[in-house]
Amino acid sequence: MDVVLYMKEPPDEALLRRMVAGLEGPVEDLVRKDSQFKKLELIADDYVGNSDAVVELLVRRKALLQRPVLVRGDLDGTGPLEVCVGRPKDRLYEFIGATGP
Repeated sequence: MDVVLYMKEPPDEALLRRMVAGLEGPVEDLVRKDSQFKKLELIADDYVGNSDAVVELLVRRKALLQRPVLVRGDLDGTGPLEVCVGRPKDRLYEFIGATGP
């Protein structure tokens, strides 16, 4: 397993699109709806089911990428990825095939 520090090595647009394509769950789950989201006066409904809007936002504002995000597959390649947002944290255990803490 590799850990990618997304603030130092943010995913580019191509990788974000591959992540969106392999995401288990709604695309809007990739966006943090935190104080920065509110400060920017963004509207959560603008991202519901809108993968283009999510990718464009995350390319511009990497800090709004939800975390943790688990990814299976070759990040440097072009093939499909399996992606899981680790909120709630029980989803992490399901994704890696573990029973929990």
